[in-house]
Amino acid sequence: MGKLTTISEMEPLMPESNMKELEDLVSDFISKANRLASQLKPQVIKSIGDLVRSMNCYYSNLIEGHHTHPRDIEKALQEDFSKNKEKRNLQLEAKSHIEVQKKIDEETVENVVSREYISWIHEEFYKLLPEELKVVKNPDTGKIVKMIPGKVRDGDVQVGKHIAPRYKSLESLLARYEEAYKSKNLSKIKQVIAVAASHHRLLWIHPFYDGNGRVARLLSHSYLKHIGIGCSLWSVSRGLARRVQEYKSALVEADSPRQGDLDGRGNLSEAGLSKFCKFFLECCIDQVDFMSSLLEGANLLRRVELYTEDKIKSGDLPKGSTSLLRYAVLNGEFERGKASQISGYKDRQARTVLSTLLKKGLLVSANKKEPVTLGFSSEILDDWFPKLYIG
Repeated sequence: MGKLTTISEMEPLMPESNMKELEDLVSDFISKANRLASQLKPQVIKSIGDLVRSMNCYYSNLIEGHHTHPRDIEKALQEDFSKNKEKRNLQLEAKSHIEVQKKIDEETVENVVSREYISWIHEEFYKLLPEELKVVKNPDTGKIVKMIPGKVRDGDVQVGKHIAPRYKSLESLLARYEEAYKSKNLSKIKQVIAVAASHHRLLWIHPFYDGNGRVARLLSHSYLKHIGIGCSLWSVSRGLARRVQEYKSALVEADSPRQGDLDGRGNLSEAGLSKFCKFFLECCIDQVDFMSSLLEGANLLRRVELYTEDKIKSGDLPKGSTSLLRYAVLNGEFERGKASQISGYKDRQARTVLSTLLKKGLLVSANKKEPVTLGFSSEILDDWFPKLYIG
């Protein structure tokens, strides 16, 4: 595939024009993201974070053309896998994706754009998958390549019309990538823009034989969290999946070579990169807006109460359920021994109500000595979180 790919062929790494519009989007994004994080109690945020992690996986896989039903994802997390091989593989992919994001959410990393961290994400995602999911077939030559988790590719590839950089150039390109996008080198506004720009440029580099899309989306999630804008309450993958054709078109446009003297000073189209950053930031804002409306305290409480009262009428839940769930929404958690006080029932009856809610997954607890918090099983998603899953 010709000579080595030079660092200059990846330039520009940050947009240079249309900055006023991008900066306005970033300011709006930061303001809304900060408000969202302050809406709920920490314990509720943690519970919803587990739900959103599954949602993020669902939409990231959907972008790859893999449709895994939320209930199948939930079963995978409980080690309940389908006997159907294809369905089981999708469940394993989902479980692996969620476990990687959980580690990302719970760990602090000094430099999220380093070569080592990018490889770590890839390795964590692939290492638990069956061997058959670690092979890649070249559609043009039919050659099958076995992929080693976390290892950058040792061969040249073409992705659609994009001829990826020569594999012998990957180390120098990733070093330049780290230098350009390292958060401590950038202002707050530019850090947020860098999340979007680095998302495209990592896909342009295409460091691995497979899994680059998932790695890029997980990395963007980590980068947003790293700079204090992202959190476990929303997912950019949902926004990208809902506009998947625009997402793919914007990626292709940012792959384009420079279009004349007015299109920046680098090898690639600066206008294309700027347009992709605008699209990416709009998706982020859209998802923060969506989750803000969904999680606004009074709205969430009303949906929980309507659902619970309906289930009480049908006999699926015992009386007293509403007060316990309402308390969990408003206060985040409560000690098991407070069930009687909260419900107004005698101890034995209150324990029965609490036990039912725990069995149905509407309340959860690490063990019998720990407080209980809200639980979000797949059965309540449509009622408590309408339109969370689309596609």
